[in-house]
Amino acid sequence: MEPKLPLHVYQVHQSFATINKIHTLFFFISLLSLLYYRFSILFQRTTSQIPILPWLLITMSEFLLSLYWILAQAYRWRPVSRTVFTERLPNNEDLPPIDVFIFTCDPMKEPTVGVMNTVISALCIDYPPEKLFVYLSDDGGAPITLYATREAYNFAKKWAPFCKKYGIKTIAPEAYFSKLNDEEHPRLSSEFLENLEEIKSRYKVFKQLVEKAIQSDESCLSSSGNRSACIEVMRENATDEFLKNKVEVPHLVYVSREKRSNCHHKFKAGAINVLLRVSGIISNSPCILFLDCDMYCNDPMSARQAMCFHLDPQISSSLAFVQYPQTFHNVSKNDIYNTPMRTYIDLFEGKKRFGPSDAFLASIYPNQKQIFIDNNEAASNTLIEEATVVASCTYEEHTKWGKQASSR
Repeated sequence: MEPKLPLHVYQVHQSFATINKIHTLFFFISLLSLLYYRFSILFQRTTSQIPILPWLLITMSEFLLSLYWILAQAYRWRPVSRTVFTERLPNNEDLPPIDVFIFTCDPMKEPTVGVMNTVISALCIDYPPEKLFVYLSDDGGAPITLYATREAYNFAKKWAPFCKKYGIKTIAPEAYFSKLNDEEHPRLSSEFLENLEEIKSRYKVFKQLVEKAIQSDESCLSSSGNRSACIEVMRENATDEFLKNKVEVPHLVYVSREKRSNCHHKFKAGAINVLLRVSGIISNSPCILFLDCDMYCNDPMSARQAMCFHLDPQISSSLAFVQYPQTFHNVSKNDIYNTPMRTYIDLFEGKKRFGPSDAFLASIYPNQKQIFIDNNEAASNTLIEEATVVASCTYEEHTKWGKQASSR
């Protein structure tokens, strides 16, 4: 039997490594000389000759910066480039499901249209749509965010087929239509130009709907102090024309966890905990992709590229996460999470650790199959009710999960 071809390879750049090591050596010697000078002055002169406190502060600052610089040299010591082979991945039906987590909190600081661009781009990732689940955590519980999420999903039903048909790589519409986009299309057919104008017009309407909703009622930018958990699953209906055309859009799940004035829950860590529980009940995917609300994947193949590492038997057992390099545009002037435990535990111990939800507890077991919401309305309502329970602000009380979390 022929050995399987590798899903990825890496190359160590020895020439760059040598140059970096020489640079590090000279810079390190310079730092030692500087620190020696700083500390020796303290013992060679009397306190009347130098201001002791400012000198100590400068010395400690330079020492801490030097330590930070030393720790930052690790990736320069052995520079590596990696190449993936997505064409060698298993068939779509054998790929593991992925949950995409997106977090937002305040539409005043995080413009709604920008957040929706992140959501739309996640819905356009080149991955089997039945195995991709996009979750938007709205920690602010603002009505405008839920309204915009619904409109964004409707627009994605048009945008996703357009991107797939013409091989669009810049899958965030705002970035695609901006001047920053340098994507080239070698064959600008009349059909493409016609569809481009149509989709651009639809995106303009989407933005106008969101902006009009804000202008008509500015109170939609914030929520009341106390509120119940809100979970809404957006999915294609059997009557949608996209199902007829066999072009599907992944499920989109809006989650706003419960808030009560007597519970401390103002931090992202708590929002992550809630999404882990809700996704465990709804989709239970073994892999999670984290996106900030102001970023998007500039390559729709990014999920498949990550799978080239996670599905490699030589490293998958010791691999925790894959980190993508980031490129920043229009930066504002104001500008260790591991996979959940998936070991067998008894029912009593499980509820002490993970809370009373049987559905969520079942999702922890490694042999638990993927769960998804289908067109069965009764089953869907049951799952949403259970997901609402785990999104409550008091769910973690009297559990080890709640006690061990230092900030929520």
